[in-house]
Amino acid sequence: MRHAAFATLFALAATPVLAQTPAEQVQPVAPGVWMIASAFPPHRQPDGTTVIFRAPRGLVVMDTGRHAWRRQTILDFAKAQRRPIVAIVNSHWHLDHVSGDPALKAAYPGAKLYASRAIDEALTGFLARSAAEAEPYLAPGKLPPETQEDIRGDIATTANGATLKPDIAIEGSGVRDLGGLRLAVNLAPDAATAGDVWLYDPKTRVAAVGDLVTLPAPFLDTACPKGWAAALDQVAATPFTTLIPGHGAPMSRIQFHLYRAAFNEVVACAASSRDKADCAAAWTKAVTPLLGDDAAMAKRAQGMTEYYVADVLRAHGGKSAYCKTG
Repeated sequence: MRHAAFATLFALAATPVLAQTPAEQVQPVAPGVWMIASAFPPHRQPDGTTVIFRAPRGLVVMDTGRHAWRRQTILDFAKAQRRPIVAIVNSHWHLDHVSGDPALKAAYPGAKLYASRAIDEALTGFLARSAAEAEPYLAPGKLPPETQEDIRGDIATTANGATLKPDIAIEGSGVRDLGGLRLAVNLAPDAATAGDVWLYDPKTRVAAVGDLVTLPAPFLDTACPKGWAAALDQVAATPFTTLIPGHGAPMSRIQFHLYRAAFNEVVACAASSRDKADCAAAWTKAVTPLLGDDAAMAKRAQGMTEYYVADVLRAHGGKSAYCKTG
């Protein structure tokens, strides 16, 4: 099953199964900017961070999560705000960021979906293979029922993949008017995916960067590390004061620079002869100030990073199997 690091996460998580739908909160980040935090519920696949911007004509939603409860939280927030969703932005095509797109567009047919064209190849490549490889895990007893439910949902989302394609494709970086709000819409080619989109709001100085920043580890499943590092350089050149990652808590500039340095170091370590456990330990130590108070996060960081160093980067010449650049 693809995203094997998440399988590692399931094995590491010793928390009990949730008995009910997780409660999610819409948190203010800056005036007119909110987020719904990323989540790793026990025995579940993750949800990425959702970011919501208030625009003159409605709401701009960046990333819609994986689970039904995430899309319902977004819709409930729009209703409470008495504002329509006028634009949806996908930072990238990973299913924990885009699976809610069809539900939001059904509720707000006038909303335009903005994304890169990387989804096209993903639907016939990574996602199609992931769906096929996931099928055996649906046999009774193979995985917890919650995990199997998520796998079924991912297979269904992939089968309905045409709904994830953009109405307006992001072909390059530039300022765009989304519902009357002028945002810098940036394209990072060959980074965490073949095409990552990230936003900068000059009014609030908030940068929403999707999976260009992830914790407890960089999610390298589909990544080109050189392009990713270049994208982080571009983010660093932006005068943000608050950065919202695809997974993890909001960061200050100082915290982002800590993450960026740790990212470059773990990629360099993977290219060396050092043991994978040493590379992962160095990463974990470097980002410990960013991991919060959950003691399990350091263990997850170690396990996931070992996997990415050995089974992704070293297994494919310093990049993921899906990276087509040097």
